Amino acid sequence: MPYKNTSAKLMKGTLVLTAAALITKILSAVYRVPFQNIVGDIGFYIYQQVYPFYGIALALSTYGFPVIISKMIAERQEEQNEQEVQAVLRSSFLFLAVTGMIWFLLIYFGAGSIASLMGDPQLKELIQLISVTFLLLPFISGLRGFYQGKGDMIPTAYSQVGEQFIRVATILVFSAVLVANGYSLYMAGAGALFGSITGGLVCIFILITFVWRDRSHLPLSFVSLRGINHKEIWTRLLKHGTAICISGMLLVLLQLIDALNVYSLLVQSGISQEESKQLKGIYDRGQPFIQLGTVVSTSLSLTLVPLITSAFRKGESAEMNNKIRLALKIGSLAGFAASLGLINIIEPTNTMLFQNSLGSDVIAVFCLSILFSSIILTISGILQGLELIYFPAITILGGLVIKYFLNILLVTQYGTMGSSISTVIALGMITAILIFRLKKQFHASFLKPHFYFVTGFAGMVMTVVLQVYSYLYSALIENPSRIMAAAESLSSAAIGAAVFILIILKGSIFSPEELGQLPGGDKLSSISERFK
Repeated sequence: MPYKNTSAKLMKGTLVLTAAALITKILSAVYRVPFQNIVGDIGFYIYQQVYPFYGIALALSTYGFPVIISKMIAERQEEQNEQEVQAVLRSSFLFLAVTGMIWFLLIYFGAGSIASLMGDPQLKELIQLISVTFLLLPFISGLRGFYQGKGDMIPTAYSQVGEQFIRVATILVFSAVLVANGYSLYMAGAGALFGSITGGLVCIFILITFVWRDRSHLPLSFVSLRGINHKEIWTRLLKHGTAICISGMLLVLLQLIDALNVYSLLVQSGISQEESKQLKGIYDRGQPFIQLGTVVSTSLSLTLVPLITSAFRKGESAEMNNKIRLALKIGSLAGFAASLGLINIIEPTNTMLFQNSLGSDVIAVFCLSILFSSIILTISGILQGLELIYFPAITILGGLVIKYFLNILLVTQYGTMGSSISTVIALGMITAILIFRLKKQFHASFLKPHFYFVTGFAGMVMTVVLQVYSYLYSALIENPSRIMAAAESLSSAAIGAAVFILIILKGSIFSPEELGQLPGGDKLSSISERFK
């Protein structure tokens, strides 16, 4: 039967998907705090060594392949060609099954070599366990792609949220029970990683529930594969899907590089294995900060990219430029404010979340990544909206290579601080190249000097206010407890955010029309008017 997608339905679907992505991103960052509190820094190190493999599987089943499948299905639905829709779904499912099996076999049988490369052979069984998630790829990606292709984002949204809730619950319950019963931290890590499997299975169950509900609309027979142009479909999935996935996997791939060589480099530098594990675990505390700090940019990309793409295809250059300008403003401001704000309050925040302030200097440098990552995610989304999907992927891959070799140069000399520095340098280089490419594309800069002046001034004032507040707080309270550190951290965050936002509004960085497009835009416009 023909499928009808109205613009209102597509907009509603985009908002639903954005909300689901926000919830899953926040869950993915927040659970690490109680988990670290349960297993400690060494247990956190064990989990973070293996987590990037799950992150890759998640990106493949969320960002890359479903997007390409949905585009191919949507194109054929516009032509009302039901037979071609079935052909795309069948061929895609076969491609994903082969891809998932290849990933599974490579990681499962290569687990010993990967663990040895990491310098910790005890990780072998945990890596083998996480490899199972790749076998779920065809079911999750295929069904999400099908529903997104017909404009129904609800199954994808429900499956994303359901998967993360079950995964997080499994991680916290299993790790708490295993640690309480005296099992090793590696066993607790395995229990936590099992959450990726339970979450994936629940995701499939939710999607199959929608299939059962809409069974008359979904071609369930995957037996007949004859007469299908597999080459065209597979080439598009491989090339376009991989390119989009790489952009979406930026933070995960950075974690993978750190997992591959930071611990082994620490040991090579003469630090004991036990201390090296603890140092790597402390360094990994920075991951929740960068994930939460880039939530705004991620949601922005999901929301604005379809609008930019639509304006681009319709030739509406003025509308497209306005959306790009707004995206760059929000992405840059959110990244700058989060990065600088966290650096100013890192010690009490570290104590609040992770029980002590160990590694605060390393995490502070790492927090600079939030600024660059926010800009990278924003510009990558813009370029993808302009159908330039390969350039961001190639640039990111180049930056990852730089990160790998900088780790080798810096970690042996400066420890985990060297890894933080290498991350910031690599992300800074990626950012510079993407900005250059965007300027070259339009032969102009979207942000005026006034934007940079006001933003810099807001950051400077916020820093002064937070430093004075921290000094007074420390003078009044000696040897603060974790509760008092939490009070300082939360109050500082509120004060810093208020100061920054007020100066930004006073500086008229956003036009009234732009403010109207932001969440709470009416209130922001009202506050902005009071300054005039």
